[in-house]
Amino acid sequence: MHTPVWEDTRQGWSAGVGTAARLALAEARLLTRRLPDADALIVGYPGHFDLPAAKRAARGRPIVFNALVSLADTLVSDRARFQPGSPLARALELVDRRAFAAADLVVADTDAHARFFAQLTDTPVEVCFVGAEDRLFTPGWMPQEPFTALFIGKLIPLQGVGVVLEAARLAPELRFRVIGSGQLDALLADRPANVEHLPWVEYEQLPDELYRAQCALGIFGTSAKSGRVIPNKAFQALACAVPLVTADTPAARELLTDGESALLVPPGDPSALAVALRLVAADHGLAQRLSTGGRAAYEQHASEQVLGLRWREILGRLVD
Repeated sequence: MHTPVWEDTRQGWSAGVGTAARLALAEARLLTRRLPDADALIVGYPGHFDLPAAKRAARGRPIVFNALVSLADTLVSDRARFQPGSPLARALELVDRRAFAAADLVVADTDAHARFFAQLTDTPVEVCFVGAEDRLFTPGWMPQEPFTALFIGKLIPLQGVGVVLEAARLAPELRFRVIGSGQLDALLADRPANVEHLPWVEYEQLPDELYRAQCALGIFGTSAKSGRVIPNKAFQALACAVPLVTADTPAARELLTDGESALLVPPGDPSALAVALRLVAADHGLAQRLSTGGRAAYEQHASEQVLGLRWREILGRLVD
């Protein structure tokens, strides 16, 4: 059961009167549909406001909430859209708690995130990585000269685009390609000459962008949430066998080994990032080892086959 609200919009999940109207219309359509015969109902991200409707539609069948994020953690602590303790911040905390409580099981994307969710709810929490689409993100890395470090993502604090730009200033001999737009667009207005910016690339074209890059950049933010997540783009880079450089966080360590499947640098440290990129640029053997090791980590822990079995295990235990 799915009624689109945010698809085909470059801004993704954005608030506003138009979005609220589309959401209300979608909820009305869902309530008129008959739930197919199923053993459980899965509510995906961003489904925090969908749990009441899901509860009614499930009619006693178990509900799994694949939350991915806490709204309060994302919009208050990470993106600083609202002041901590403000009425809106407290309202988001209430939405989080009620959404988690309405589910029979919450699924988090990392162990680090699961521990955080466990502080918000008594509902059991399981873990399953995000992964990537195997139909699209396949091995095919064929780097082109000159050396280019590729950054893809929404320009939000968690991503640490400011760290990337400062690393570019420290390593002017290297090229950087930034794809995306968002909250921190203004930082790119004064970007160094060695940084190219593309506000948007079609999703289906992302593998080609990755194949051409010498390495892919993960996230480098310093918020608490930055340490609890592995972004989708990191899985995509690993799936494409592209060397990955990202922040050394508790979440990253659940999947990656420094020097084997990725280069891990301290969060918020542009100097360390510049050093790591110079290493990859100068050592083709290292780049190839990271390519091979990253793809191996993906196949072992985050491929669709592995994650499919993990979801089957999670749902099987819940239904049984």
